[in-house]
Amino acid sequence: MANQHSSSSAGDNRHRLEGPRNHYVTYIVSIVLTMLSFAVVLYGGLDRTFIIWFLVGLALVQIVLQLGYWMHMKDRGHLIPIVGLCFGFIIALATLAAAVFWVWW
Repeated sequence: MANQHSSSSAGDNRHRLEGPRNHYVTYIVSIVLTMLSFAVVLYGGLDRTFIIWFLVGLALVQIVLQLGYWMHMKDRGHLIPIVGLCFGFIIALATLAAAVFWVWW
């Protein structure tokens, strides 16, 4: 009976909880990215286009960290939410393109 218990717990790695270490590291990296974005804007000596693209890049990194570690999208079994997020992103881009087309033409 003890052998049966040990084999089922050893083979069930997908339900193993990850420790809080990944969350701490992700939180610290998120804080550093936020502080970096504030510092770049407050410095003000850089080209405006560079600042905008730099902030967009930091935002994309922040999104990946938030979805991957806080929303657990990196784990298995999250295909439907990922597909939903991709579909929402496509709809948002289509809406933005339609608004730009409408205003400029």
